Amino acid sequence: MELSAFPLEHAELLHVENAFWVLSAPTGVGNYDFRFDQFFRCARPWQPPDNITAVARLGAFPSYESVYDALRTEGTTLVHSPEEYRRATELPCWYPLIEDLTPASHWFPSFPDLEEVTSRLSWPIFMKGTRQTSRHRRELSIIDGPEQFRRILDTYATDPILRSQGVVCRQFVPLRLVEESDPNRLPSAFEFRTFWWKGSLVGCGRYWWEGKFYRMTQDEERACLAIAQETARRVRVPFLVVDVAQAADGKWIVIECNDGQESGLGGVSPVALWQKIIDIERAN
Repeated sequence: MELSAFPLEHAELLHVENAFWVLSAPTGVGNYDFRFDQFFRCARPWQPPDNITAVARLGAFPSYESVYDALRTEGTTLVHSPEEYRRATELPCWYPLIEDLTPASHWFPSFPDLEEVTSRLSWPIFMKGTRQTSRHRRELSIIDGPEQFRRILDTYATDPILRSQGVVCRQFVPLRLVEESDPNRLPSAFEFRTFWWKGSLVGCGRYWWEGKFYRMTQDEERACLAIAQETARRVRVPFLVVDVAQAADGKWIVIECNDGQESGLGGVSPVALWQKIIDIERAN
């Protein structure tokens, strides 16, 4: 399949267990890549049927709409429309739907003026791009006051991840911490990544999967999944990721939403995740 709008080599279209289609290509990221054919029966039809719907596992999209349109011309429709993709990934789109479940947030098309921020939020604040942070760098995310705010202006303008995004400023909420081993990275909080397929939970695991092990009690899991499920119900896209964390005061809050096509797995078992999706599709 020619992916002219998304130049990743070795992409292939697979029909997984006769249940769903996936368009997959290696990205070199261990917590993202998955060899479907090593764990499931996968068909590679020489001439795929017309008008199929597929999940993309191609890494981060440089432009979702252009990839979506290019694939549509070849008979493949991605599981999310461009509008659904924006609703799943961009804070200005999902925040109004879950404003009561997540910290107060404001967004700007470019790096905001200090006065714009201080008139709406109090220090410290949490800053990020409208879609993501820059590799969880602490100095660019947790802003303690005006001096640090001014200091990171040039970095936001030149950072390869942040410069192409709008800027989000959120009220900083202290989280329940798991460990704080690297002063240059955001500390590991009691945070969990959940995957939702057509409204059903298909995966839940530690967000900070590489560091110190942590897990929820049964009561904590019920509270965590309740707020994640409500978020999935409101955002209403086929393949959603909801990251949820426990604040220092014990309250559970939504950290962010993402497209399940782009998202890394965290501590979620990929085999269990895709098996649950297979089961749901077979049941339907």
